[in-house]
Amino acid sequence: MPSSSSRSGAGGDKVKASHILIKHQESRRKFSWKDPEGRVISNTTKEAAVSQLKSIREDIVSGKAKFQDIAATHSHCSSAKRGGDLGSFGKGQMQKPFEEATFALKVGKISDIVETESGVHIILRTA
Repeated sequence: MPSSSSRSGAGGDKVKASHILIKHQESRRKFSWKDPEGRVISNTTKEAAVSQLKSIREDIVSGKAKFQDIAATHSHCSSAKRGGDLGSFGKGQMQKPFEEATFALKVGKISDIVETESGVHIILRTA
C-alpha cells in the first residue's frame, strides 16, 4: 500500500488505537452522532473543547474513569459505540497529527491533546 512517506518503520507499519474526539466550532464537520444538528459543537470554542478533554484525560490517568466508558459517552466520533476503538491502521490512513501521535505512543499509553481538522483528541494506543 502506498504511503505518504517513503520511509518504512522497522517497528511495524500498523498500530491499533482508541480515541476520544471533542469537536468544536473550528472542526471541519460540525455535527456528530451526539449532536446531529451541530448546535453544541457550533457553540463550543476550541479552548473549551481542549479544557474539557484535559479534564477527561486527568480523570482517566488518575483512575477515576475508564477510557472506554468516557469514549462511549463523550466522544463525538462514531467509534464511541466501540469505546473509541478505531481498530488497526497504517501510515497515510489518518490525519497526519493523529498518525504521528499514535505511532509515537507506547502501547497502553495515552497521548496529550492532539489537534486535527476533526477536532481535539486523546489517543490510547492499544497495539
